[in-house]
Amino acid sequence: MKSSEWWHGAVIYEVYLPSFYDSNGDGWGDLRGLLQRLDHIASLGVDAIWITPFYPSPMEDFGYDVAAFREVDKRFGNLDDFDGVVASAHALGIKVIIDQVWAHTSSAHSWFQESASGPASEKADWYVWANPRPDGGPPNNWLSVFGGSAWQWHPVRRQYYLHHFLASQPKLNLHNEQVLNAHFSNAEFWLARGVDGFRLDAIDFMLHDESLRDNPANPHRPEPTPWNPFRFQRHLHDMCQPANHELVTDLRRFIDRFPEVITIGELSSETGALGRVAAMTGKTKLHMAYTLGVMKTAFAPSILRQVIEDAAIRNRADGLCWSFSNHDVERVVSRWNSHGARRADFALLQMAMLLTLPGSACLYQGEELGLPQARLPLSAIRDPFGRTFYPAYAGRDGARTPLPWVAGAPNSGFSTAARTWLPLDCEHDRLAADRQEEDPDSTLAGYRRMLHWRKAHPALRTGTVELLGLPDPIVAWRRKQGGERVLAIFNTSDEAVTLSTAALPAFEPAQELRFVAAAKGGELRLPPFGICLGTEHSNR
Repeated sequence: MKSSEWWHGAVIYEVYLPSFYDSNGDGWGDLRGLLQRLDHIASLGVDAIWITPFYPSPMEDFGYDVAAFREVDKRFGNLDDFDGVVASAHALGIKVIIDQVWAHTSSAHSWFQESASGPASEKADWYVWANPRPDGGPPNNWLSVFGGSAWQWHPVRRQYYLHHFLASQPKLNLHNEQVLNAHFSNAEFWLARGVDGFRLDAIDFMLHDESLRDNPANPHRPEPTPWNPFRFQRHLHDMCQPANHELVTDLRRFIDRFPEVITIGELSSETGALGRVAAMTGKTKLHMAYTLGVMKTAFAPSILRQVIEDAAIRNRADGLCWSFSNHDVERVVSRWNSHGARRADFALLQMAMLLTLPGSACLYQGEELGLPQARLPLSAIRDPFGRTFYPAYAGRDGARTPLPWVAGAPNSGFSTAARTWLPLDCEHDRLAADRQEEDPDSTLAGYRRMLHWRKAHPALRTGTVELLGLPDPIVAWRRKQGGERVLAIFNTSDEAVTLSTAALPAFEPAQELRFVAAAKGGELRLPPFGICLGTEHSNR
């Protein structure tokens, strides 16, 4: 696909702000810290940054419980700091994308305070309220992702309100046009400050069935008794509503008033996620979307091949945005390589896979350092999701710990505070950015080489994809655009594998990437978790 749109095939770096870099010694990452470390991001060769919420918040869900949409939380800085980040990022050629949380607010938001005051208030139906059943119970059987009923009784209004996550995150009624217009107005505020796009949180949870029908049981749940009761149900009525398509169409109509501004949607891991991504993206819908479903699959050749086959079919609008890690899931080098074998090699393997898939890509901060999941004692866990379900599930904090910048320094150079908001894992210290800067064979160096190589090959940004028929544990695909063909060959095993070159197209390995030597004696030897990328000969 040929296109001048900047977002086609873009690579976006997720900045989880609380843990990126602390500029003032209070233990929290902040906007000035991001400004001071922008050069690190720019050196990778990414196209954009996505900054997680920095709005005022009680921090019960660490920023995703927004209490005001047009301000900056004091722990993260102020509007001048934000403007400085935007200006500096643009000077470095980096676009700025910010989070928009439209499905819910914090219960501390003034909108909710007014709505909860009674059914006569001007914002009475800005949230999802319902009367109790005759026995006083909640109006239906919907469950919260974070445990328990999705309904919370409010003694002043004497009704239940809906919350898909924490009880302190009441669900906004996006069927109400006034609510949507308020979101559009808030978006314009940030567009006037120069942002280049929005990442839309929890798209699948934006709309609900207004009839409030019960969800049916899920007969295909992965285990008879899941650790999270949410998995007992098929979520036909509380999420993934057909009307979501109309909602994102309205959003696109609004966004198209602002040239070069893009949208990225986050879709859940509910069944059919890649299909929903394809259906929710296109010329009249979201520009891009990613799904947590890819992150939650197993790492196996058969699954990887299926992903490629699905991508070849579903990426017609170039709307797939791939991500193997983010702040909501275990870090990929631990999740997909649970035995920890050859961790540095695996870090480069998953990176090369991600950056050769069709569509755009999201990198989560710390992946460029090959960070494994941090180990935290129970006493340090702050994630309410983890606290509820521990020890069956330890929560998301292990992927959210502060970045190590300087090996051997207090808090690995993240902060001068006596105590950081989450503790650092001592194992991360040896992977600190300053140490990797000095090593041409480090994970960080590998990321830089790969990202710059990707930019030099249009087939990797906007080309089609074709799966190659090679046996396990090899997975390989071809990217094509115009006369350019790029081959990507991966050994998904922690043992070396040898391939006959007779089984491969004629190609020239990219020696500058330092992944593998050229084929010799009619054989291509791939080391454990080995990678071979190259360009196919034009006479083939």
